[in-house]
Amino acid sequence: MNGRFIASGEVEREQLAWGSLGWVSRPATTGARELVVIEVNLAQGHGHNFHKHPDQEEVIYVIAGQVEQWLEEEKQLLGPGDSIFIPKGVVHASFNTSAQPAKLLAILAPCVTDAGYVSVEVGDQEPWVSLR
Repeated sequence: MNGRFIASGEVEREQLAWGSLGWVSRPATTGARELVVIEVNLAQGHGHNFHKHPDQEEVIYVIAGQVEQWLEEEKQLLGPGDSIFIPKGVVHASFNTSAQPAKLLAILAPCVTDAGYVSVEVGDQEPWVSLR
């Protein structure tokens, strides 16, 4: 395959308790080998709890809303146009603190597994469970 156009209506969407994921690119849909690109929508007052990607780096770019972004035990508020780089294996979390849905673009590399990424949830462990 030499590339692929992806219309918004073709993006596979996944509903979660805290929001939704739009799989823009991953091995199963585009044949990508190096990049996973996800449109992340965080519902008001919700977020993706503390987790890590053992074998992947990640960039999160805020498109809309305000996000309380954690990097290990440090937090910062991010708004539209702000971003964060997360090295592989580093614990992080994103929570929507705005009065509207928050929209992010998450880019992870390299691809791992057919799904494209692996997320290890740690929000029920110390010190993460006590931070928020």
